[in-house]
Order: sequence, then C-alpha cells, then structure tokens
Amino acid sequence: MATLSVTTPQRSVLGGAMIIGGTIIGAGMFSLPVVMSGAWFFWSVAALIFTWFCMLHSGLMILEANLNYPVGSSFNTVTGDLLGKNWNRLNGVTIAFVLYILTYAYISASGSVITHTMREMSVSFSPRLGGLLTALAVAFIVWLSTRAVSRMTAIVLGAKIIAFFLTFGSLLWHIKPVNLLNSAEINPSYMPYVLATLPFCLASFGYHGNVPSLMKYYGKNPQIIKKCLLLGTLMALGLYIIWMLGTMGNIPRPEFVGIAARGGNIDVLVQSLSQILNSEGLDLLLTIFSNFAVACSFLGVTLGLFDYLADLFGFNDSRTGRFKTALVTFIPPIIGGVIYPDGFIYAIGFAGLAATVWAVIVPALMARASRERFGSPLYRVWGGNKMIVLVLLFGVLNAGVHILSSLNLLPVYH
Repeated sequence: MATLSVTTPQRSVLGGAMIIGGTIIGAGMFSLPVVMSGAWFFWSVAALIFTWFCMLHSGLMILEANLNYPVGSSFNTVTGDLLGKNWNRLNGVTIAFVLYILTYAYISASGSVITHTMREMSVSFSPRLGGLLTALAVAFIVWLSTRAVSRMTAIVLGAKIIAFFLTFGSLLWHIKPVNLLNSAEINPSYMPYVLATLPFCLASFGYHGNVPSLMKYYGKNPQIIKKCLLLGTLMALGLYIIWMLGTMGNIPRPEFVGIAARGGNIDVLVQSLSQILNSEGLDLLLTIFSNFAVACSFLGVTLGLFDYLADLFGFNDSRTGRFKTALVTFIPPIIGGVIYPDGFIYAIGFAGLAATVWAVIVPALMARASRERFGSPLYRVWGGNKMIVLVLLFGVLNAGVHILSSLNLLPVYH
C-alpha cells in the first residue's frame, strides 16, 4: 500500500549526488579507451551519452516504483510485490550476484592498489592484508549510517576529482587533432565496433542499488532524489568524456591494438601515456587517483548491498540491526578477497549481464506495474510508455550483445 508521507530533514543535494557520482566513477573507467578504440572518439561519446540517458531513466523508474512503499523498502519488497515471486527471485539473484561480486572486486582492487602504493614507498605489504583492512574500514563507515557514507564519499570524490585533473589535465594540453580525428588512418571503419562498447558503457553507469538508499536518506522527496541522480550521472559522463578526449587525443588509434594485446590493464595504458608526455610524475599521480577511485566506488557499492540485504532479511536500522546487516554484507566477499585476492578483472566481467537484468529491464517493468496499480501519485518518469519501451529495448540489446560477444560473433578491433 502506498505511503504518501514526505516528512524528512532538509539535506543537501550535493551529498546524494556525491554518493551516485562516487559509485559510478571507479577504476573501471581506465578500461574505456581500450575497449572503445575500435569505435574511436565520436562514436564512443555517442554511445556513452545514449547509455547515460537510458541508465538515468532506469534509475528514475526505480525511484518511481519505490516511492509507493515505506521508506527502507528495497528491491526485494518492491519487485516481489509488483512483479511476483519469479521475477523477484531472478532479480534477487542478479542483484546479490552483482553487488557481492563488485564488493569482492573492490576488496581485491583495494588490496592491489594499497600494495602498489606501499611498494612505491619501499614498504612490503600483502594484498590480502590491504584488502582486509580496507574492507573493515568501509564496513565501519557503512555501519555508522548513510550520512557517514555520504560525507566520506564527498571527501573522497572531491579528492578524486582533484587527482583526476592533476593526473590527466596535462593530457588536454597535448591533444593532437591528427590523433583525435584519426586522420592518418586510410579508410578507417568505426561502426562495426560500436555495439561491442555498449555493455562496457552500461557497466560504467551502475548506481541503481543506491536509489533506495537515497530514499532512506532524503525520505519521500522525489524532486531532491531526481536532482541527485541527474547531477551524479552527469558528473560521471563529463569525466568520462574528458578522459576519452585526453587518451584518444594523445595515443594514436593503432597503438591501442598493442595496449589491448598486453592485457589493457591500467599500468600498460599509463606507460603509453608516460612515454608520450615524458613525465615521471604521472605514475605517482595515477597511484593517488587509483586509491581514491577504488575507495569511492567501494563505499557506494557496499551501501547499495547493505540496504538490499537489510530489506531482504528484515534487519532494522538500529545499531544492532545494522551490525547484523554489516556481517552479512562483508563477511562473504572478505573471505573471497583473502582466498583469491587477484580477481578484480574477472569479477567485473562476470557482473555485466546480471546488471542488465536488475539495473535496466526490471526497473522498466516495475515502473509499468507501479503505474497500473498505484498511478504513481508522488512521481512519474516523463515519456510515458515510450520511455519504458526504450529502456527495455536498451536492456535487451545489451543482453544480446553480451551473448554475441561471449560467442565471438562481434567484430573486434585488431
């Protein structure tokens, strides 16, 4: 039954926007220039903008449906009531899979980043210990409150943006039009490679687990939460475009073939940039940025998992209830991080197809069911049924591309 109370303390939009932006902008952005080198700059930017548009509206559809339920209700309650047990089971499996996998991925990533940072200072440090300590610190912040996550995310994201421009700002001054326009290549082909970029674009705009968390933070205030989603996703889109501009404007398109052949990891890409800029300080700045990037996404992802599990198991918001939720949230991925600390890339890869289900397809179906049952009295996403169909088609397209890619049926730039 819809609860129409909108009473909530007045809180800044910036905190919520920082949670969204911080969740989205993570270490995964380093893979974008490599996987998008086939489509190159302008087609890649078009794919990013299209994905941003669809992912923003799928998040707003979650908000529309969620507003018809008591504050604290997450996907388990809303999906089960609107779409039935079968959809709820499927959605629950995909949500838990994605968020647990991402939590494990960021424990793994934080361990490797901390180890690399310590190595730069000539200190020996185990990746397992680094991941464990980071996970415990994040668990403590998430256990405190959503406000604690918001404040810490604002600090870390602000530092990350500063580190981003310090690290890559110099790239913009060295952009060569011949690289960005790829004018040196004879009869280049871009269109065949655009489809393969879409799943990576989708994975680069994942924040949907935080929408119910924002409703707990702001109450039933759709206009404030809408602004948070808009500002947070636009922040990510802007940084992605700057990053693509800086990398593709400095590294010629054919060189990305070699980067991909060497694994396409962060160190390979940065080595290529360092050679072009002849800057020894870039490695240090990248290390700083990587620490902030991992920490920011780690906080956002675990907050979404925390609130989902609290709703699933019926744990209340008291200190004891939050402690129980924290145990369920962090113990499984911590065990995975201790046993296998080097699984970041594999974990991110496994999360894509499941994210298509719960972050795109299910939100569109929930919005349609919500309108039929409640009429969406507090908020309705613009565009009517056409917008729902567009988001559904976007989800189906991404799922199809995932399957075709796994069968090696899509062209690969080489």
